[in-house]
Amino acid sequence: MKWIRVNMANQSIQVETVPEAYTGLGGRGLSAAVIHAEVPPTCDALGPENKLVIAPGLLSGTPLVNTSRISIGAKSPLTGTIKESNSGGKIAASLGKLGITAIVIEGRAPAGHIYLLSVDANGDARLEAADPYKGMRTYALTARLLESYGSKNTIACIGPAGEYQLKSASIQTTDVDDRPCRAAGRGGLGAVMGSKGLKAIVVSTEGSNPDVISDPESFKESAKTFAQELRKNPFTGKVLPNFGTASTVSAVNSLGAFPCYNATRGVFDGWEKISGEALAKLIKTRGGKTQHMGCAQCIVHCSNEFVDEQGKYVTSSLEYETIWSMGGMLGIDDLDTIARLDFLCDDIGLDTINTGVAMAVAMDAGYKSFGDGRAAVDMVEEVARGTEMGRLIGNGPDAVGKHFNHHRVPTVKGQSIAAYDPRGMQGNGVTYATSTMGADHTAGNMLGHYLSGALKPLAAEGQVDASRKVQIGMAAMDCTGMCILAGVGMATKEASGAMFAMLSAKLGQAIGPKEYAQMGMRTLKLERDFNQKAGLTNKDDRLPRFFCEEPLPPHNQVFVVSDEALDQLYNF
Repeated sequence: MKWIRVNMANQSIQVETVPEAYTGLGGRGLSAAVIHAEVPPTCDALGPENKLVIAPGLLSGTPLVNTSRISIGAKSPLTGTIKESNSGGKIAASLGKLGITAIVIEGRAPAGHIYLLSVDANGDARLEAADPYKGMRTYALTARLLESYGSKNTIACIGPAGEYQLKSASIQTTDVDDRPCRAAGRGGLGAVMGSKGLKAIVVSTEGSNPDVISDPESFKESAKTFAQELRKNPFTGKVLPNFGTASTVSAVNSLGAFPCYNATRGVFDGWEKISGEALAKLIKTRGGKTQHMGCAQCIVHCSNEFVDEQGKYVTSSLEYETIWSMGGMLGIDDLDTIARLDFLCDDIGLDTINTGVAMAVAMDAGYKSFGDGRAAVDMVEEVARGTEMGRLIGNGPDAVGKHFNHHRVPTVKGQSIAAYDPRGMQGNGVTYATSTMGADHTAGNMLGHYLSGALKPLAAEGQVDASRKVQIGMAAMDCTGMCILAGVGMATKEASGAMFAMLSAKLGQAIGPKEYAQMGMRTLKLERDFNQKAGLTNKDDRLPRFFCEEPLPPHNQVFVVSDEALDQLYNF
């Protein structure tokens, strides 16, 4: 097991054996441990003391399907907390096949200098001046880099938003078609990468030296079982391939929990126009692709390729969260406009969720009108131009709310909520409030509980306990490199048993439900301890007051989980 340390201040690179304190960790757990141990909690997130940790999961680089999620961690300039954001594509599998457990970026390049890091098929790394690429958007950048370094590479990079060090800046990674459409979007980690003076990371896809699997035969058999369970599961085997994550549009609207028009309503007028069914029909009519493979080793194929009326590529993949943030939240029901906004955010290097909500706050404050697609496109383009309004939008909803002195700003710890209103899905409100990383749906999404009838979405009872359990499970899953959507398959006894068997076979130690939960709890405790040392208290684990005071149609419900109950979440 090895990792690469890159000091941007003096451009030195060290390849080291992973310290014993970090062995057995991967993905989010590894990034949390490194940041907790090595980053001063009160440091400036955009200063030289912060570190950017790029870590594949424990199972990335193995033959297991759907293990191509890369975890990127740092102290967030958006939330002031520890942050892990993850992305798909090819980079996690590529690093895993090189036997690289993590890349740790530290220090800060001299002012005015910008670099790229390349890692070849032998795992050797070098820094090179990236001055010719300064200011480039991600699509043009990745095309140029693949031309220079060859097609057998994958890329993680920032666009203008990252170079401007804006708080909604993403890190974009290339998919299996070499497009920079996969985003580690949340938390402004693109700004951290920009602050380091690092424009891009180019990683060979031809590595052939992965970490040893302790029991390869057991791993192989368990991986086969897991893949079979994914194919048998109705959600991962049928719904996602046909409609992608956009299938969720109808489900959340049916719950009255689709926050639209800046979270003033729970059902979007004309939601049928932006549903998964409408999206799939439009794509097929125009000759685009559904059932598209976006990430290495994926068998779910939930991605898509959206094309325009002439059949020309626009974006991939158009996901549920972006359909919401660039659609319902802005009052826009036109898929072409939403797809254009998705492309622009990927190209400029912006989190579509935080950016969409920032624009929704501006519209709610009267700056532009809801439903004005042209205005939304112009606002995103202003981010690339670096105008005053562009910087406000690029710094997220809090910056916009402060500028307009507007009270309805749906954020926690500075990060916007996602496409589930906490008044219509109370457990998601618990997750938003208590997550170590600001409002974050992937930290513990409760949608499945409500659709299955296991929990009542509008009541306070049971929400904290359910959110706690899901947050622990998600923290553990984020350590493995497993896709959250494929993780749905773990609901069966056969699939979860196969997962535990694979972790045991990989690590050479018994991993069962208890040990798996301990992995998640350890990660959460590290993150929470960092946040507390950074100065956060339980007062930061709260939703904005308007969620507790303004009823959400159609149920006319407010958020009803008490502060006292929220404070019990970390009792484990």
